[in-house]
Amino acid sequence: MELGDLLRFSHCGRTVFTVADAAPAPAGLLRCPECGLAPSFSLAEAPVRVRAPVVDGHRTSCCFLVTSWHGLDGLSEETDCELHVGISNSQGVVLSYTESGVQRDQNGWEQSIVVHLVSPGNCIPNWDTQLDHFAAMDMWTADRFEEQREFGSCCYGFALGFINQLMMSQGRQPITREHFTSHLVLPRVEAATKYLAVFRHVCRHGYWMA
Repeated sequence: MELGDLLRFSHCGRTVFTVADAAPAPAGLLRCPECGLAPSFSLAEAPVRVRAPVVDGHRTSCCFLVTSWHGLDGLSEETDCELHVGISNSQGVVLSYTESGVQRDQNGWEQSIVVHLVSPGNCIPNWDTQLDHFAAMDMWTADRFEEQREFGSCCYGFALGFINQLMMSQGRQPITREHFTSHLVLPRVEAATKYLAVFRHVCRHGYWMA
């Protein structure tokens, strides 16, 4: 399934979602699924394009990425697939920790949930060098994978470990796994799974109403 943006507007006291076309459709062409009429909008009520929360991780830089080897299906609320996380360098190459050790992927992260670690378009000086040095540490070798997994680390521990090393090198306090997960990761994952559920419904039925 190719993911796209949604168009949101209100009518009949309800919120309506439809697929957003590449070019915005005139408001007169929109129809309310509830009453069949073409809504008339004030400026404040104009339809809003809702951007898909899943992006190409290789077009990001200096980001924490969440993806699934099963594509969008793995990010759905309807599945129980294990998620995978990594860190993108300044060129969009994604480093992650797997059973084979640290992987450097130039593809495979095209459908990712992104947590920006620096302002978009910027990157911390020597980010790539620091990331490469961290990835070369003995704790991230292939033969340590099962040991890391036993302590609940693996790919998440690798990514968060790098973030904390970077923060400490800047004289900042490290962030706990609980705080990073609850404040930065889970809200984005939950938003993405809800978006995917609505998008699938719209693709099947033409609209979704709340």
